[in-house]
Amino acid sequence: MTFSIGIVGAGQFGGQFAHLFNLHPGVSSVYVVDQLPERAAGAADQLGLAGVLRDFDELLASDVDAVGIFTQRWTHGPLVERALRAGKHVYSAVPMAVTEEEISRIIDAVRETGNVYMMGETSYYNPATVYARSEHAAGRFGRIFYTEGDYVHDMDLGFYDAYRYSGGERWKETASYPPMLYPTHAVGGVLGAIAAHAVSVSCVGVQDDRNDGVFDKGVSMFGNDFSNATALFEMSDGGVMRTNEMRRVGYPSHIRESRFRFFGTEASLEQLARVTVWQDKQDVHDISDQMQTRPSIPLDDPSLANVAPLLRDAFVSGLAPVHDSSRLPAEFRGAPNGHEGSHHFLVDDFVTAVNKGTLPPVNAWVAARFTMPGIVAHQSALRNGERLPIRDFGDAPGTCS
Repeated sequence: MTFSIGIVGAGQFGGQFAHLFNLHPGVSSVYVVDQLPERAAGAADQLGLAGVLRDFDELLASDVDAVGIFTQRWTHGPLVERALRAGKHVYSAVPMAVTEEEISRIIDAVRETGNVYMMGETSYYNPATVYARSEHAAGRFGRIFYTEGDYVHDMDLGFYDAYRYSGGERWKETASYPPMLYPTHAVGGVLGAIAAHAVSVSCVGVQDDRNDGVFDKGVSMFGNDFSNATALFEMSDGGVMRTNEMRRVGYPSHIRESRFRFFGTEASLEQLARVTVWQDKQDVHDISDQMQTRPSIPLDDPSLANVAPLLRDAFVSGLAPVHDSSRLPAEFRGAPNGHEGSHHFLVDDFVTAVNKGTLPPVNAWVAARFTMPGIVAHQSALRNGERLPIRDFGDAPGTCS
């Protein structure tokens, strides 16, 4: 079986995924929509796509089978719901949504329509998460009682350029996006390895002091002045998870922007920018080589012309030794990859789910568990760290934690 897909947003991220969907043998044709018609036309011509549709409404009215949402991060929720209700399967970039109500409406739409929904969380295939998932399944951690997931990406390292590219003249209004409303790279990498979810949180936000109009309440469309935030979560299994979302930090995010730690009663795993170790009660084992991704394309590849130089590492990282590439289609060999080798797996997950009528790994219920913790954590930070409960939408039908 094959299906057609329309990509909404032909910018830096959307264009990369349009290319992969176009290569996948389970996809019959790829169309593109963008607010800037010339950008959509350019992507269609450069990538050899099936064509351009005028706007989102035309896409929903068409006979295209699926929709890929690659728009601004705070717009995903309503677009996803509309697409599901229009009879489309949906792949969405992160985050799932920015409010509890939006998440609830997406889950209702998935349940009522039976359409496939998947959130493309890259950290689910972060090499450390893949390794921890395997070791945890084998019981080698013992009981995992404490975890850490950090998304450590300084604004100076490419984010200013990215927001200028996507936000136009008023880019500073959107560049102040609250860090905890984009939590999935940190939270998803932890929850992608363990069978637990967050049930409460206390979070502290750090007010920005750069005074350049970014993270300025008077400028921000979100009324936000937090550039960094740290949250401590109570987990459903009695354990603890800590998450850092940092946008002002002296750290080489181009080397590793998401990093993780798992502490169990029998063993633990810890990451730094270049080093990853597995530790048990007898010794320390350097497993950095298993985490090391290999470039998929050169940093000066023409497809990266619109990507800020300081962000390009995230778009060229290929597979690591820990990844199982045997499940991927042969057409992906030598194709651009990114975000520590995750892009190929994410596309294949969605295509497989649509063509086989199965639940993808990061389905709507899993995506809610990756996203809700950050939404509530931000509210906690606004309330001076007050501990708040986190709503859980349960497991996907036919599954259990």
